[in-house]
Amino acid sequence: MKKNTLLLLFFLLLTMAAHAQRSVISGFVIDARSGIRLVQANVAVTGTSVAVVTNADGYFTLKTDASPATITVSHVGYQSQRVAVPAGQADVLRISLKPVAVQLGEVVVWNENPRELVNNAIRKIPRNYSQQPELFSCFYRETAMKRSHYIYVAEGVVDMYKSGYSRSTARDRVAIRKGRRILSPRRSDTLTVKVMGGPLQPIQLDIVKNLDFLLNAEELDCYDFKMCQPDVIDGRMQFVVSLSPRLARPYPLYFGRLFIDRETLAFTRAELTLDVSDRRKATDFMLVRKPSGVRFRPKEMSCLVDYRYDGRVTSISYIRSTFRFNCDWRRRLMATSFTAFCEMVVTDRKSEGIQPITGRDSFDSRDAFYDKVDFFLDQHFWEDYNIIEPTETLDKAIDKLVKKYGLKP
Repeated sequence: MKKNTLLLLFFLLLTMAAHAQRSVISGFVIDARSGIRLVQANVAVTGTSVAVVTNADGYFTLKTDASPATITVSHVGYQSQRVAVPAGQADVLRISLKPVAVQLGEVVVWNENPRELVNNAIRKIPRNYSQQPELFSCFYRETAMKRSHYIYVAEGVVDMYKSGYSRSTARDRVAIRKGRRILSPRRSDTLTVKVMGGPLQPIQLDIVKNLDFLLNAEELDCYDFKMCQPDVIDGRMQFVVSLSPRLARPYPLYFGRLFIDRETLAFTRAELTLDVSDRRKATDFMLVRKPSGVRFRPKEMSCLVDYRYDGRVTSISYIRSTFRFNCDWRRRLMATSFTAFCEMVVTDRKSEGIQPITGRDSFDSRDAFYDKVDFFLDQHFWEDYNIIEPTETLDKAIDKLVKKYGLKP
């Protein structure tokens, strides 16, 4: 798999304020029993592909051209809910989702080898996923933390072109429509490290289309498979198959779970965590570049890939990657911990009248998102685009750093 790069620097953060438009719906999504706010819940305009996900505080803002009659909210392990939107509503919604208790007696139990279930799902990819080219509008964000402090943020609106799922990823492209990043002026907060990641993740980590990544016979032969407790996504029952490394390879393998729709046998979710027990293998896999004299120690690399079923086909909807590692300098006694996140949510999808993204306009695997976007402050930067709202932690860090360095728009 080609290594794309995510440039980690130590930066100042900025409040991401959205420009008001004709219809803005905001709210929290919570667990109906515990009251806990739900992270990465999907919020969509019912019957359309316009959607966002909740942030780390369970909060969302959804922008549409016209006020929708209803929105549909879903989360893994919960019953989906359709919520009526009052005309002209301006209040913050509080949406409760009820956990789904999976009754094994009501579930079709897969009695065969779980590997065969995965093979069946692979064979049904041409039926379950679009065979037509599609153009996705997406919001992308990457952040980095030094210990417990946010030090970098970059985000943007990107277009993603995907050819039909029976074709290879050779013509799939990502183009940056607009983006921004903020950089801290503090020299002691600066370290340049490149690890895997970046806006090309929805192409590289789309396990259903990029079969070279995982879902091919050679790779699957390296794993043990096990049936797990079934689960529910968007009100639909899912088979859950866990996988763990079985053979030693020159590169690290993954631990994870695959979610497969019980009725369609479509892959709907993949949760993967890189095996970092062999530090050398994990470093060679994760690390692209580091400064001389810095020792890189991998702690975690994990990814989440979500797909949505619209009643006809299943499409990619959300990807999130997490990188945790330590860096130390030979003359220092203590290592410094770093965490990097990058996530992309599909906010809209079109399949008619679209054109491929040209190579000249596309984001290259050798590029870093940081190098491709501007450094500036603009309170109305996002205008009518759908984004993932910054978390409360991000907002607090932004306020603190802005006051500390006295930066102004």
